[in-house]
Amino acid sequence: MNGQMPGHAQEYFSSSPSLNAASLGGIYNSSSAPSNLPWNSYNYCNAPHVNAQHYVEPEHEGVRLVYLNVMMRHHKRTPDNLYPNENSLNPSSGWDCSSFLQYSYGDSDPSSPEGTSPRIFHETSLPHSHPFLRQFWNGSCDAGQLTKGGLDDSIHHGKDFFDVYHRKLGFLDGRVTEEELYVRTSTETRTFQVAGGMLYGMDPSITGRSFRVHTQPATVDSLVPRYPCPAANDIRNAYQSVPVWTDHLLQNQDLQSRLDDTLGTAGLSAWSAWYDPFFDTFTSRTCHGHPLPCNSSGACVSQDDANRVFQIGDFEYDYIWNSAQNASNYVDLTFGVMFSELDSNFRAYQSGKEHFKARLYVGHDGSMIRLASGLGLGKNSPLRWPALGSEIVMEVWRSDQGLFVRVMHEGTPVFSLEWVPLEDFISLLESRVPVDVFEACMGR
Repeated sequence: MNGQMPGHAQEYFSSSPSLNAASLGGIYNSSSAPSNLPWNSYNYCNAPHVNAQHYVEPEHEGVRLVYLNVMMRHHKRTPDNLYPNENSLNPSSGWDCSSFLQYSYGDSDPSSPEGTSPRIFHETSLPHSHPFLRQFWNGSCDAGQLTKGGLDDSIHHGKDFFDVYHRKLGFLDGRVTEEELYVRTSTETRTFQVAGGMLYGMDPSITGRSFRVHTQPATVDSLVPRYPCPAANDIRNAYQSVPVWTDHLLQNQDLQSRLDDTLGTAGLSAWSAWYDPFFDTFTSRTCHGHPLPCNSSGACVSQDDANRVFQIGDFEYDYIWNSAQNASNYVDLTFGVMFSELDSNFRAYQSGKEHFKARLYVGHDGSMIRLASGLGLGKNSPLRWPALGSEIVMEVWRSDQGLFVRVMHEGTPVFSLEWVPLEDFISLLESRVPVDVFEACMGR
């Protein structure tokens, strides 16, 4: 690798540091896009998605939708990263999740309408006498927890999805069932909850019914992904050790220093290696209408600095998973198991062995950036950080000429994947699966 910065990478750092969110082409403070912006504008708080008002059917005669695979990111949550003195960097009221009940209970007799245990739910609280209170905010929300706003967005997302695939196209039945729709999530509670919100948005009559959601063991989950892959780690470490990466950290050292001084993160490797933790803590706040953090001395993170973090975050995600030399190998190793599952789904449909009309995967930003990169969505322009609720829909249509795939990204057809023969799409998925993922990951 020659260490030169790609042309589009330079664009991220050639602009004024006082860029506002609008000039970055993004929304970071609301689940709704302002009326003066296009409906499919990048909205980190709530990504645009398939909806009846803007959905356009393929421009081919005599076609009908026959199969769907959908992958999406969960919706809004609290910050997943915590500052060393988190409590002092939040309003005194903290984060309120009292109107969002988190259920978690067991049932040894699914056939019983009453179940075998009460509907247990938990609420987070931290007494003021707790000696480690300084490390957490006040209120009733846990770190990384889906919020009521996130659940509301997922319900609306499910309604929009059903408006298209049931009411507009008549593809899905009016009552959501496990026989028709396969749902898979990660093992993170927020992805279960978003799946539930999606299902309720599709079919409100589902309330009170049980619905199976499929997961894989947390230590080898291919959707996050979380299976071990030392060879992939070596690849990523290598391309994050060259000037194209190290220079962007040096070029923004003034920003890093200001943030460290304000937030108390100086000397913490997790906060200096990349801007992911800052991006998470800022967007989680602004998407929920919280102010950017201010410390006990009155120093606050400025909007200009937050905008720079959003800009850098886009660069880092595109570089790591798309534009770096060997990023393609990194994606194939870390998401090869998931690409193989998708490949199997489409092959099963092609051979008449698929049991479901549609499959829905609810994952994370790491799931979405790898799928987008693997499908080639970043070939012509940089990929952005996958927004909350980000969505990729893979539709299969039948025509007189055969079976064709159309990929929709954030509600809009992908130009290079608007009408691809199913066999070619399967070949694309297969090309992203290493011959022996386990052996390749372990470097054997």
